[in-house]
Amino acid sequence: MVDPAIREIDGGVVFTAKVVPGSSRTCLSGLLDGMVKVKVSAAPEKGKANRCLIAFLAKHLGVKKNAVTIVSGTGSGVKQVRVAGVTSEVLSRELGLDGLA
Repeated sequence: MVDPAIREIDGGVVFTAKVVPGSSRTCLSGLLDGMVKVKVSAAPEKGKANRCLIAFLAKHLGVKKNAVTIVSGTGSGVKQVRVAGVTSEVLSRELGLDGLA
């Protein structure tokens, strides 16, 4: 398995997420080719899956929703996500990525 590509920038981190909408529940599903794979229960319509992803990440990382931003890929399954106020170590620990790589 490939280590997730997490970059620290301007008081936060940016990473690539593979989002699978329409799942039975919202959960972290490990790593896929260096991307953090997240299954979301929301449908991929009118930004519902993006909002679900933001809420999920904010809750698990202990930050406000406005600290999580989709930098690119809003209409795609592969997204660049920025989280302000956390380090790569915190992101890996809180999402349980340490033992997956």
